[in-house]
Amino acid sequence: MRREPFCVITITFGPLGVAPLKREDSQLARKMRSRVGDTAGDERGCHGGCETDALEGIALLKFGTGCHGCFEAGAEFNRPIVTVSGTPWVPGRSSTEADPLPTDGPVGGRGRSVNALLELASRGVRATAVRMPRTVHNEGQGGFAGLLADTARRSGVAGYPGDGTQRWPAVHALDAAVLFRLALESASAGTAWHAVADEGDAVRDIATVVGRRLGLPVEAVPEETFGPLGPIFAMDQPASSTHTRNALGWQPTHPSLLEDLENIQP
Repeated sequence: MRREPFCVITITFGPLGVAPLKREDSQLARKMRSRVGDTAGDERGCHGGCETDALEGIALLKFGTGCHGCFEAGAEFNRPIVTVSGTPWVPGRSSTEADPLPTDGPVGGRGRSVNALLELASRGVRATAVRMPRTVHNEGQGGFAGLLADTARRSGVAGYPGDGTQRWPAVHALDAAVLFRLALESASAGTAWHAVADEGDAVRDIATVVGRRLGLPVEAVPEETFGPLGPIFAMDQPASSTHTRNALGWQPTHPSLLEDLENIQP
């Protein structure tokens, strides 16, 4: 069976983070690294191939039969492209794949960029979007939970904003990588998918594990402790991946966020 070349484009704004993929943990990661072409746009000046922090830079991974995996001029147009965004926030319930991305506010630019790419489906491009949750983790690092742990180290308190009952969705980085492959292989043009393994972990539960691992007290702190992210950290923002699992057969198999946080080093 002939394989079509494809692209992965991550369009990102803001502090959401993805933990790097561990080299020896994923056959998929090794295969992708062996085929990766040039990368561009890393704000930090260096790249780790597929291990590049997918939500903290702009990485373009190019695959195909041309020189260095680049597309050949004049090649047929119908090739898959996957872009990245965050799961949307919906008041009072878990967001789903059918919910639109915000096109105004702090992340409105990202939403407009993703929507523009998905509209290329009408021009023969099999464009799809994978939406990442608030924490993409590996070995206890990454995302909102990682920022909470970093703040705890600086302040001496494993703090959480509000009453701590607000929920953050999460996924292990290696499970997210599998979803990217599934989207590239079989997702229909113009569709969006949720890379969500944990629909919503209570922030107080996250802080409790962080505090125990770091030997710090756990308590509520003012939103201002987290700077401009404080109001966002205080929001209840769970997300569902039911449709993604049913339609693409995606099943996360790696540790949950609370399990993975046990790897945090004091």
